[in-house]
Amino acid sequence: MPKLTKIYTKTGDDGTTALGSRRRVPKDDLRIEAYGTVDELAAFIGLALAADPDQSLVKPLRSIQNQLFHLGSDLAFPEEDKKQFEVPRIEERHILALEELIDGYADELGPLENFILPGGTPAAAALQTARAVCRRAERVLVSLARVEKVNPLNQQFLNRLSDALFIIGRIENKLKGVEDPLWDSHA
Repeated sequence: MPKLTKIYTKTGDDGTTALGSRRRVPKDDLRIEAYGTVDELAAFIGLALAADPDQSLVKPLRSIQNQLFHLGSDLAFPEEDKKQFEVPRIEERHILALEELIDGYADELGPLENFILPGGTPAAAALQTARAVCRRAERVLVSLARVEKVNPLNQQFLNRLSDALFIIGRIENKLKGVEDPLWDSHA
């Protein structure tokens, strides 16, 4: 684990930043955009946690935050540099855990009969915001994968995670007795 003794280094003042392997790239590099968006996603899940979700959701959301740090670490190292470093990565077990979570909560909710609007409890609204950020992270990752090799499980993980965040937001509303706001297609 890295030990941070000083928060600012001034090395990024020139518009570059270091990847995990210490290779310097521009701050607008697609790889930086990808793991920066993953970091933003983890922060929105933190916001959802700060909004006092149902206690039963805290452990799975904390687990997801940790997995997002695995993903950020995975993205911070280009594939060719990973041979030199022991890097936490997204693994198939992370995807399977999300699928199990989704299936369990989906059984509690039943079928969705209309599109819902983000909202309900503050935690549910934050989770729907996190879902939208997750979709953006996935789009950036797709762009990155067109130009550089990336762990193919990363894209699968983000695709499942957006579904998981959607359903966890809905479960939060159900557990708190709040109706999901429905889309009125005639509004």
